[in-house]
Amino acid sequence: MKLYYSPGACSLSPHIALREAGLAFEPVLASTKSHKLQDGTDYYGINPLGYVPLLELDDGTRLREGPAIVQYIADQVPTKNLAPAPGTLPRYRLQEWLTFIGTEIHKSFSPLFNPAVPEDAKKVFKDKLKSRYEWLEGQLASKDYLMGDHFSVADGYLFTVTNWAQPTGIDISALSNVKAWHARVGARPAVQEAMRAEGLLK
Repeated sequence: MKLYYSPGACSLSPHIALREAGLAFEPVLASTKSHKLQDGTDYYGINPLGYVPLLELDDGTRLREGPAIVQYIADQVPTKNLAPAPGTLPRYRLQEWLTFIGTEIHKSFSPLFNPAVPEDAKKVFKDKLKSRYEWLEGQLASKDYLMGDHFSVADGYLFTVTNWAQPTGIDISALSNVKAWHARVGARPAVQEAMRAEGLLK
């Protein structure tokens, strides 16, 4: 398999999932600025949408969109418990979390990286993010991970986008449960391996 990624982008989520799963894969750097691979290949020829992540399977099949990719990865190694079994209510809870992270957190961070977005508009997104993280603080009050006692691919996704809080000026320092959860996920060996591989950790 090949994972097309950009350091620190949302592709860190499937990168973490692959390392947690222990699956063999080739990471392929795809610049989100130039949309070219290191060998000069036009990334639009691989993903016409131009963004990461994209997972290419051994038979050449390509899978887009982080939440779909991480569920695919989890289902390849069910004994790792990275996702509940398909068709069960806990699986729909996982999908509920992945959807929330994608639409309420990830997409609210996106405008904060865009220099063309006016500051007053950015404040709207910052206020929304603050309220969502305050809600997450309560959700994490009595559990180690989003799904309870076990790490899941939803934690990897939320960890990835929460890493963007500091560079975009979202202050979560008063949210002790969120901070403890973020540190817990960040201490996982597979998470550290993925971040080190992307040059995010020394």
